[in-house]
Amino acid sequence: QVQVVESGGGLVQAGGSLRLSCAASESIFAFNGMGWYRQAPGKQRELVAVRTRGGLTNYADFTQGRFIISKDNAKDTVYLQMNSLKPEDTAVYYCKADLRGAYYWGQGTQVTVSS
Repeated sequence: QVQVVESGGGLVQAGGSLRLSCAASESIFAFNGMGWYRQAPGKQRELVAVRTRGGLTNYADFTQGRFIISKDNAKDTVYLQMNSLKPEDTAVYYCKADLRGAYYWGQGTQVTVSS
C-alpha cells in the first residue's frame, strides 16, 4: 500500500516561512507526479503546486512566486517551501501522489498564518 506522509505545518506570523515535507513509502521515481493541495475551512480543496517525474512544475496563481516545490530523490520526499506567508494561506495542506493514474493522499498538515 502506497503511503505519503506530510509534515512541517505549524503556526507562523504573516511574512514568515514554512517548509512542508511529503515522504513517500516508495521511490518517487515510480510516481507520474506529486503535488500539494490545500483546503481552507468552508472551501474546496485546491491545487497549490505539482511536479511531474520529468521535472515540470505548475503553480496556482495565488502562490505568486512565493512557493517552491522541490524533491529529494535520495529521501523519496517532496517539499513545499512557502515564503511570505499570508493569513489567507491558512489551510490544511495535503500531498497527493499519482502512481500510474492511482492517486494517494496524505492525512494533511495544518498551516496557520497569524496576522
